[in-house]
Amino acid sequence: MSKPKYKRILLKLSGEALLGKNGGFGIRKDALAFISGEIKEVVSRGVEIGIVLGGGNIFRGSSEAASGMDKTTADEMGMLATVINGLALQDSLVRLGIDTRLMTAFEVKSFAEPYVKRRAKRHLEKGRVIILAGGTGNPYFTTDTAAVLRALEIEAEILLKGTKVDGVYSSDPAKDHTSKRYDEITFIDVINQGLRVMDTTAISMCMENNLPIIVFDIFEKGNLVKVLMGERVGTYVHK
Repeated sequence: MSKPKYKRILLKLSGEALLGKNGGFGIRKDALAFISGEIKEVVSRGVEIGIVLGGGNIFRGSSEAASGMDKTTADEMGMLATVINGLALQDSLVRLGIDTRLMTAFEVKSFAEPYVKRRAKRHLEKGRVIILAGGTGNPYFTTDTAAVLRALEIEAEILLKGTKVDGVYSSDPAKDHTSKRYDEITFIDVINQGLRVMDTTAISMCMENNLPIIVFDIFEKGNLVKVLMGERVGTYVHK
């Protein structure tokens, strides 16, 4: 078996990833099983993996449902949604025999560990998958920003963003058939062109700390492993 290109990664998944490509609301069992199977393939190659999940499949602080709400309250509801997703993914991974820990940015001590950087790194060193839920624990910050923050804290070599599309495009490929897909692009070009890779805060943090991102289609079977083995998949975003 070839040696993976990366030893430690941070995988960012939106809450909608747990719905598959069909969208909707809640968590689809088949989508959860597929993603868990892809993660198992990574773990079997000795890669240390942290996962940050969004909560948009249940509730998002910036959604229409949150319109008129106090912003802090809406974001707190969104953070709780990520914990629900984390519990679902943890259960699915454990059923596949993968030692997994759910860690939260705020205390939910009945069924999750509080996030502590050194403890998280120790779990990774012992071969455990860590699911990092609750965003940053603060309102006004997206799970994109949380993913970058956690990636830097656990000293991940790269941040992988699994999406429904096969990379970064010049415009929405679902609406514009002339949109161009980039094989690679710099952080500053992402910001200047207003491309929806991650929010500006997250991209700026990556740029300042030289943390590269690969944006790829998580639902193409084998893609996650291909990325880790150094194959050209998706879009490489770099300094």
